[in-house]
Amino acid sequence: MTKPLRLRAQDDDDLKVVSACLQDAIVPIGDMCYLPDEKRFVLVANRFKWETADQPPPGPTADDDDILAFERTHTGLRVENVQAAKLRGINLKDRTQILELLSLEAVEGGVALHFAGGGCIRLDGANWQCFVEDMGEPWPTTCRPCHPLEE
Repeated sequence: MTKPLRLRAQDDDDLKVVSACLQDAIVPIGDMCYLPDEKRFVLVANRFKWETADQPPPGPTADDDDILAFERTHTGLRVENVQAAKLRGINLKDRTQILELLSLEAVEGGVALHFAGGGCIRLDGANWQCFVEDMGEPWPTTCRPCHPLEE
């Protein structure tokens, strides 16, 4: 069993590590919020645990040793010093919408969160800080996200 993830990012290199850890996280649109008075953006994601994806499951397994049990866990993302949040391709009125986070990217003057289907959230703030922390116990899943190669 691995320890819960706790990361802090303050620059492009740090954010690349956070992005890799959060790739393919599932984000219900109702579980994210921009808090302008606090200059903070927060979300809770259902994160695929890439760091354990190639490890054999603990305890007894089925006869087929090639079966791997994957894990997901709830993870909080907090970005501080956000002056504005801008959306593209995301409908905030549809509170049942589920987004798939593909990557986080440092952009000039802020951070961009890119989602499957072309949605994007841009967080403006020159001195941003990003914090990521796992919450609760992970649970098993048989589904591993895949990304077919483009031809």
